[in-house]
Amino acid sequence: MKYRRVGKSGLRISEISLGGWLTYGGSVDSELGVEIVRRAIELGVNFIDISDIYSKGKAEEVIGRAIEPMTRSDLVISSKLFWPMSDNVNDRGLSRKHIMESVEKSLKRIGTDYLDMYFCHRFDPETEVEETVRAMDDLVREGKILYWGTSVWEASQIEQAVNEAKAFSGYLPVVEQPCYNMLDRHIETEILPTCTRYGIGLVVWSPLAQGLLTGKYDQGAPEDSRGARTDWLKGIMTESNLAKVKQIGAIARDMNITTSQLALAWTLRLPEISCAITGATNVTQVEENVIASDIEVPYDVLEAIESILTGSTGE
Repeated sequence: MKYRRVGKSGLRISEISLGGWLTYGGSVDSELGVEIVRRAIELGVNFIDISDIYSKGKAEEVIGRAIEPMTRSDLVISSKLFWPMSDNVNDRGLSRKHIMESVEKSLKRIGTDYLDMYFCHRFDPETEVEETVRAMDDLVREGKILYWGTSVWEASQIEQAVNEAKAFSGYLPVVEQPCYNMLDRHIETEILPTCTRYGIGLVVWSPLAQGLLTGKYDQGAPEDSRGARTDWLKGIMTESNLAKVKQIGAIARDMNITTSQLALAWTLRLPEISCAITGATNVTQVEENVIASDIEVPYDVLEAIESILTGSTGE
């Protein structure tokens, strides 16, 4: 496993990390979740990414059980806040009240004294950015979080947070967590350049496009699969995208690797990307995914993939 710095910070995380969205405490039972997490750590994964909203706190509890016997300083654990966790009108958003109360609940569920990274899980248009930035700065100064960042924020919003922090010499955000993969490259236009300019690392989620880039949907979505159950995944499961994935799969076979491994290695081709956050519902998936850290994609292969993705080659 290789490790990269998170932006210009001194924090180093594994190129392949493990995330808990839609899995731990949800579709994956707790015992299996613990097994998956511990196997990932054995294989060199040191960054585990979760959120309070994942299975309404249960994902944090599963991760807490998994890391209980581990040396805490060996790990980088993150969580997030924003989404409503109850019917309480204040139990949502990025107000100072919600931030201060949410971090305490997450720490308790995970069973740790601090979070390595804490993310603002979306931009909150109802709270002044200064209020949010000052609250995150206070958490860093209190030692409850070591670094803070944003998730799915626009470039202008990230820049605003940076400027607010600079205005009172506060701790700046050091990381952004956007969606990024072969089929969704929206961050390349504005978000990636903005983060690079301010020394903000990118830890990207959905590097396999929710499974589409594994090739498992090449023949369509089985009735019991996520692709068949999830409307938003159906939106990217177009004939054009499926054709692209098949062509990418052919390249992967020529390289004697899986489509998933090629998709992950492609994501890591950019030095600005600190890691690819992967999901796993079984140990085998973890064992397959971590191999991507050791795969160097040759320039000619990158060119061939670019031709496929941009449609400059026949389908």
